Amino acid sequence: MQRKEIILRTVEKCPECGSLNLVHDYDTGETICGDCGLVLRKQMMNKGPEWRAFTLQEKASRSRVGMPTSYSVYDKGLSTTIGRVNRDAFGRKLSLPTRLQMWRLRKWQIRSRMHSSIDRNLAQAMTELDRLSDKTYIPRPVKEKAAVIYRKALDKDLVRGRSIAAIAAAALYAACRGSGTPRTLREIAEASLVEKKDVARCYRLLLRKLDIQMPIADPLTYISKIAERTGISGKTQGLAIQILREAKRRRAVAGKDPMGLAAAALYIACLQNNEKKTQKDIAEAAGVTEVTVRNRYKSLKTQLDLEIPD
Repeated sequence: MQRKEIILRTVEKCPECGSLNLVHDYDTGETICGDCGLVLRKQMMNKGPEWRAFTLQEKASRSRVGMPTSYSVYDKGLSTTIGRVNRDAFGRKLSLPTRLQMWRLRKWQIRSRMHSSIDRNLAQAMTELDRLSDKTYIPRPVKEKAAVIYRKALDKDLVRGRSIAAIAAAALYAACRGSGTPRTLREIAEASLVEKKDVARCYRLLLRKLDIQMPIADPLTYISKIAERTGISGKTQGLAIQILREAKRRRAVAGKDPMGLAAAALYIACLQNNEKKTQKDIAEAAGVTEVTVRNRYKSLKTQLDLEIPD
């Protein structure tokens, strides 16, 4: 049975009956009117795959050649590159004159691809974003969002006179905050080559100039991160989540550091579940001081009327 697809289009219609019911038959390359049967086109570009798949696994694993467009690549992945494999299509090693010729072609291709200052800026920034994402284990969608933020900053001329690495780190932190990825400013600044205060200054600049609205940081997102570093059980994590939800319901988390709140809730949950973890262990895993954990612990205990076993 031939595969046919019915697409309603407002731009094209049948010249005979004026119908918009056009049938696109990709097997024969024809476009046919579904009402009167008039053949509108006889040749059509086949946008389907050039291979056959007999199982769902083959269909999922195979794809068309070429990488998809990506904002984290400075040219969005639309250009071609001359590889460094010094062999021909049959696997034979190239001769010395051919290798020298390919080396010259590769050099001039790189120069032609990055002919403007914007291209060179993007190439350096996307390389820094890749390095930061790999070092801090950032998911690919978050890295794509950071690349979009950096491109907007470049269009607004915010990078001029500032460090590319600082703007890239600030864009990555903004993407993490916007997507709810639990990464602190200190972690990104330590992975970057820029000081924390410079990254924070660029982050505030991006928020102000690009009109980015950031959601309020949720301490619940940091529970699993701190618990994984300290080896806290899943049952204790559940207790900590219940404590934070009750604190949010009573509005006891307003204006508090989310990382400190998460650490204090985990410490209370450890005491309730008789799991021996000290304030120092949890504070080091959360990246806060013991004084912060102690103060948040006292405030949560008082405001929530919690019973802590001795």
